[in-house]
Amino acid sequence: MSERIAITGLGIISAIGDNVQQNLISLRAKRSGIGQIKYLETIHKGNLPIAEVKHNDEELLKLAGITDDTGYTRTALLGMIAAKEAFDNSGAKKGDGIRTALISATTVGGMGSTEKFYLDYINPEKTGDFVKYIDSHDCGDSAEKIADNLGIKDFITSINTACSSSANALMLGARLIKHGIVDRVVAGGVDALTKFTINGFNTLMILDKEYCKPFDKNRTGLTLGEGSGFVVLESLEAAQKAGKQIYCELTGYANTCDAYHQTASSPEGAGAFLSMSNALALSRLKIEDIDYVNVHGTATQINDLSEGNAMIKFFGNKVPKFSSTKGYTGHTLGAAGGIEAVFSALSIQNNIIFPNLNFKDKMDEFDLVPVTDLIENAGVRNVLSNSFGFGGNNTSLLFSKA
Repeated sequence: MSERIAITGLGIISAIGDNVQQNLISLRAKRSGIGQIKYLETIHKGNLPIAEVKHNDEELLKLAGITDDTGYTRTALLGMIAAKEAFDNSGAKKGDGIRTALISATTVGGMGSTEKFYLDYINPEKTGDFVKYIDSHDCGDSAEKIADNLGIKDFITSINTACSSSANALMLGARLIKHGIVDRVVAGGVDALTKFTINGFNTLMILDKEYCKPFDKNRTGLTLGEGSGFVVLESLEAAQKAGKQIYCELTGYANTCDAYHQTASSPEGAGAFLSMSNALALSRLKIEDIDYVNVHGTATQINDLSEGNAMIKFFGNKVPKFSSTKGYTGHTLGAAGGIEAVFSALSIQNNIIFPNLNFKDKMDEFDLVPVTDLIENAGVRNVLSNSFGFGGNNTSLLFSKA
């Protein structure tokens, strides 16, 4: 049984880069990936900004190293690209005999492909190439394709807890290692943009028609994004013994559910407060040890108020530096926790704090002001990363310098 969990590999593809290095460069340069819709076929082109990965599906096939398109959805391809980068980055090899798990989170599964052919599916006389996408609709399809690509067979599962999905993937991965079920876990998540996603959030009237402005007084909603973020988890002892690079430790994690509303967080942030508190308790750190909070920060009226109140209740009058990175990547839904886990590891590794883009005026309800400029030599040793989902499924992860 391992008591300490190390992160030995990072992988990401998002609207601000195809890999870890490109994402880091964009974060440093305050370069947002939000823009007008280019690849997704939707009536909202020209009306709603989103944060798309800057490749069409054919280009993603090449990036993933896939030579035949046998039902590979955009979701599966994005996940394969990020997971393989993390796997290779950790020094892992196919068939190396190490018991390995793949935990991949997603909310839309292969819907981006299946929704294109809905009218074909319901026509009993229709036949064609679209049939190969039927099985890909399931959320588990992309997990299986990622696992096959990496040669992982010991443990494979998919998680869908809305926007906390991939944060929960990391939490489950840590538990599998701690209980000796596997020795290595590739954990994270992936979501591709779909018509269903945009139409659904637009119906809820929580999309910003400009760029999202987390924690700003004049915020009007979130900006949707797509992408994938994965990390490789191993026991710290085994990683040190093998001489591996260790980006950081996953020292704390917790999931809570306030069950306040189907989509809204509780105004006082009850669930968020509990997830942060429980993650801190597991880490055995002191509250003053937390140097930076990568907040969920969706820029909706309800989330930012709820999360801000939760931080004030948790930290008191000493809220540490915080920022939302969704001004870069948009809200990537089921991938958000994995992408922001990579960002948290990069914050610790490079000793920097990333700015909260598009912020101008503080909210009336409290005096919290996010970091708005890149901070170098920031003294970052412990990062708290929050991911909060619909239904009040709240997850907090604590990353610490090894």
